[in-house]
Amino acid sequence: MAFTWGVATSAYQIEGAAAEDGRTPSIWDTFARSVVGETGDVACDHYHRMPADVQLIKSLGVNAYRFSTSWTRVQPNGRGPANRRGLDFYDRLVDELLGNGIDPWLTLYHWDLPQELEDAGGWTNRDTAYRLADYSQLVLSALGDRVQNWSTVNEPWCVAYLGYQYGVFAPGLRDAGAAVAATHHLLLGHGLLASMLRPMDKTVSIPLNIGTATPASDDPVDIAAAWRADGNVARIFLDPLRHGRYPADVVEDLAARGYELPIRDGDMEIISTPIDLLGVNFYFGQDFAGRDLDGNTVDADGLPVVREIKPDVPQTDLGWPVTPDRFTTLLLRLHRDYGYPLVVTENGAVYEDHPDGDGFVEDTDRTAYLAAHVDAVAAARAQGADVRGYFAWSLMDNFEWAEGYAKRFGLVHVDYETQTRTPKRSALWFRDRIASGI
Repeated sequence: MAFTWGVATSAYQIEGAAAEDGRTPSIWDTFARSVVGETGDVACDHYHRMPADVQLIKSLGVNAYRFSTSWTRVQPNGRGPANRRGLDFYDRLVDELLGNGIDPWLTLYHWDLPQELEDAGGWTNRDTAYRLADYSQLVLSALGDRVQNWSTVNEPWCVAYLGYQYGVFAPGLRDAGAAVAATHHLLLGHGLLASMLRPMDKTVSIPLNIGTATPASDDPVDIAAAWRADGNVARIFLDPLRHGRYPADVVEDLAARGYELPIRDGDMEIISTPIDLLGVNFYFGQDFAGRDLDGNTVDADGLPVVREIKPDVPQTDLGWPVTPDRFTTLLLRLHRDYGYPLVVTENGAVYEDHPDGDGFVEDTDRTAYLAAHVDAVAAARAQGADVRGYFAWSLMDNFEWAEGYAKRFGLVHVDYETQTRTPKRSALWFRDRIASGI
C-alpha cells in the first residue's frame, strides 16, 4: 500500500466568504467576533481562490488533501435541506482535486457548529449528535460518489474541554459538567457517522489530538498522575471507540468530581462501530507530577494532584515542547494497545515568520520540526507500527482559532493584505521529502 502524503486545512480557517451563498453563522463566527477580535470572514479567501489553491497543493507533490466541509454552508442553521450553493463549492473542490491527481480526505466536523444548535444546548444536547448525522448525510449524498476517505469529528477533546470547560475555544463556556456531556455526545455523533459510512464501503477515521503523558519521575504518585492525565485526554476517547466502554478509572475520577457520562442503552455499541483508520493529531508530549509545588498530593477538594510540567526541550512559538521522540513512542503505543492502522492527520509547528522582500520565508525551525517528526514516523514504522500516511498542518497560514492571525502554522506564507501565497522553505523541503519517500 502506497504511503499517503498530504497537507491539511479546515473550512473556517481558510474559506472566508462567511456570509455568501447562504452560509449562516457558526459558533466560531460568534466567538471570533466577541472574544478573539479577529474573524474568519475573509481568512485566506479560499472560497474564491480554490482552483489556484489546488494548483498550489499539487505543486507540493502530495497525493492527498485533508479539508473539512462547513456545516452552515451546507446546511444553514443546522437543520433542513441542503444549501445547493454551498454544496456546489465542495463539488467543484472535489472535482478539481481529482482532476489533479489529489485524493480528497473529507472531515465532516471541524468545530464549526451552527450557532442555532449551540443556542439549543450545543454538544451538551444529545440531539446535536443526530443533527450532525443529518447534515453529514447531505454531504455524503452529494460527494459520496467521488470521496473515499471520510473523517468524522476532529479532535473531540478540544471541542469538549477547550470549548465547554476552559472557555478558550468556541462556544467559550466554563462548565466541567458540560464538557463531560459534550464528550459523550461527540462520540455518539462519531458513531452515528461511522455506522452511516461503513455500509457504503467508505474508509472511516476519527482524528484525535493525542500527546504523551510521561511521569515526571519514578515516584508512584507521578506515575499515577501521568496515567490519570492519559485517561482524561486519550483513553476517554480511545477505549469507547475500540472496546465499547469508558475506562473504569476515568469513570471513577469523574464520579469523584460529581460528574457522570450521559450514557443511554445502545450508545456504546454505536460509538464502537468499527473504523478503518485512527487519525493522530500530534504536536507535543507532556510530563506530569502528582505533587503540587508545595509537595501536596491532593488539592483543596481532596482530589489527586495532576500537575503538568513542560519537558526541558526547545519550544515552538506557541510554547509547545518539541518532542519528536515521544511521537514515535505514541505511535508504537497506539499500534500495540489499540491495533488500529494509523494515519497522522495533523502535525506541524508555529514559528515567527519573517518574509524577505519577495515574500519568501526561510523557516529553518519549522523545517527542522517537520523533518524530525517525519523521521519519528519512519522510526515507528520501522519498529512495526502500521502508519499509513502523514498530513502536515497546515497547507498555508490561516485563521488560527483563538490566536487569530498572530500565529502561523503554514507551509505556505499568506500575505493577508494581498492574499499572495508564497511557499516557505518548509514547503520546498516537504516536496523533496515526499519525492524521496518515507
